[in-house]
Amino acid sequence: MTTLRRRSRHGRRWLALPLLGALLTGCGIRATQVPTDFGPAPSRVPCSLTGSGQTAQQGVPVQVFLLCGSSLVTVDRTVRVPEGTPDGRRRVMVAQGLLDQLATAPSSAERSAGYATYVPGGLTVSGPAPHDPEDTLRLSTTPARLPTAALAQLVCTLSDSAATEGDGSVILGGPSPTPPRRYACTDDVRNHPGTTAPPTSEAAERTG
Repeated sequence: MTTLRRRSRHGRRWLALPLLGALLTGCGIRATQVPTDFGPAPSRVPCSLTGSGQTAQQGVPVQVFLLCGSSLVTVDRTVRVPEGTPDGRRRVMVAQGLLDQLATAPSSAERSAGYATYVPGGLTVSGPAPHDPEDTLRLSTTPARLPTAALAQLVCTLSDSAATEGDGSVILGGPSPTPPRRYACTDDVRNHPGTTAPPTSEAAERTG
C-alpha cells in the first residue's frame, strides 16, 4: 500500500509540469532553458565617422577644426579658388572659404557622431591694413569678442592652412585701426577649446 501511494504522488508531480508549461504559454511567457542575455545594445562611437561627412565637392582640399566631445577634431572640406589668383588674394580667399565652412552646420552624419561648431555666420575676412604685418588677416568682428570655442576653431583652422605661414599661429585683427595680434594654436587650446583661449602676442608692424 505504501509503495502505491508513493507512485501516485510521483505521478501527480509529473502531470503538473505540462500544466505549468501550458499556463505560462497562455500568459504570454515563453518557457525556455536557453539564456537570453545578449549583452548591451551596440552604440555609435563618438567622434567616429563611418563615411564622408559631407558630399565631396570640387575645389582645394582643406581641413577645418570642429568641436567633438571636449576637444577640437579636424574634418575634410574644400574651398573654391579660381586658377591664376594672385598669392595675396588667394590667401584671403582661402581664409574666407575656411570661415564659411566653419560657420556651416555639420552634416547629419557628423552631428550624429557628436560634431559641432560655434563659429557664427556672416564673418568676413580681408587682407592687411597699412603697416600691418604682411600675413595679417582682419575679421569683420574683433577676435576677442568671439566665444572662446569659436576663436579656438578659427585660430587652429587658419594657423594650419595655406592662409598662413604654417608655424602654428595666425595674425588676426578686427576692423582697422584696431592693432592685430598673433594667436597661437596650442595643445591646451585643441584639448580644451571651450575654456582655454588661444594665447596672444604682439605682432610687429610692417615697415616701409
